Amino acid sequence: MSQQSSMHFYLNWAKERIDEMDAALASFEVKAGQAKAESKVKTDQLLSDLTKRRDEFQELLKAKAQAGEAAWADARADMERQWNGFEAQVKTYFEGAGKQLEQQQATFRDLAAAQAKAWREAADKIREAAGKVAAARTADVDAALKQMKSDASEAEARLQKLKQAGSESWSVMSAALAESRKAFDQANKAAWDALKGGDTKS
Repeated sequence: MSQQSSMHFYLNWAKERIDEMDAALASFEVKAGQAKAESKVKTDQLLSDLTKRRDEFQELLKAKAQAGEAAWADARADMERQWNGFEAQVKTYFEGAGKQLEQQQATFRDLAAAQAKAWREAADKIREAAGKVAAARTADVDAALKQMKSDASEAEARLQKLKQAGSESWSVMSAALAESRKAFDQANKAAWDALKGGDTKS
């Protein structure tokens, strides 16, 4: 169970990032369809670069999906670098594209929705796995799942507040997404640790 729980943590982590990448790409594809000729080339190049980064991330995920926990830990470091590159490229685009408030808000909404979906899906997976654990650990798993749902509600409320404000810069919106992502990672790890008996809490 320990190895399996760790694998679920890594898979949830990777899926959350891929969902955000897909949401960003979908948002930029809409923008590319609406772009004027002079900015279409730039937007198309951005889409091409971001798609390549997402595809490389997914390929690494597929290659490591059957590997053991140690291989996953190494792969996660590589995947984290690729994620950071993807995120940095989005940030650079928004910083260099001038005041594209409407596009920033649309992308933020799409990324926030992807994060909310990842929270729900991870909680569902943990609940399903919790049904298979011994009764002695049920209380720990229930507590971790309850905390995850609470953290998800808080993160979603913060992101919703920013969506409604609508006038924040991309750096503020990006920081809120990063904070939510970090909370997701911590809640995801705590829940899977509870499933395997809490022997690797950090």
